[in-house]
Amino acid sequence: MNIVLIGPPGIGKGTAAVKLSKKLNIPHIATGDMLRENVANKTELGIKAKSLMDKGALVPDDLVIGMIKERLQRDDCKNGFILDGFPRTINQAEEIAKVVKTDRVVNIQASDDVIVDRLSKRKVCEQCGFTYHLEYIKPNREGICDKCSGMLYQREDDKPEAVKERLKVYKEKTEPLINYYKEKGLIVAVDGSGTPEEEFELVLKAVS
Repeated sequence: MNIVLIGPPGIGKGTAAVKLSKKLNIPHIATGDMLRENVANKTELGIKAKSLMDKGALVPDDLVIGMIKERLQRDDCKNGFILDGFPRTINQAEEIAKVVKTDRVVNIQASDDVIVDRLSKRKVCEQCGFTYHLEYIKPNREGICDKCSGMLYQREDDKPEAVKERLKVYKEKTEPLINYYKEKGLIVAVDGSGTPEEEFELVLKAVS
């Protein structure tokens, strides 16, 4: 099954996608992770993307579409995949439809206040990149990664002002996707304001 998870930043798409990937044994493809990997490796794409990501703006379509199209052609996607954070625009959805068919779209929803509060509590390890949450995934030692003892920090795009800008961009660019997929009969809405466990159960039910 080819699944797309959409929803505002911080809604928990990545957490749900990781669990869903294990449950269904299909790859979880996260554009955010792919972009951050390029930024860390200082590739041409990463250098172009970094300034935009720091401001909470979208990376240009041509860069992201090319990256995703290449990924979806790999052998591990033959039995399905979970796209997390892509498509973000109708243009992206139309471009991907040229190479793969989407079977189900899950729209995870929550209020802006919930999202700003949730992201303000997210911390990332500067060495291994593991993401913690001060409410749901706490490190054993404050400010220290359990996995590699790296220092934890707050990403620029997780700070409240950047989150508000990301939500503004989401509403302008990505929310039109809801009607796009609704017209195709592919979309199911779920409540993302609960715990990660509650959200995953709703997502799993939506794709079953």
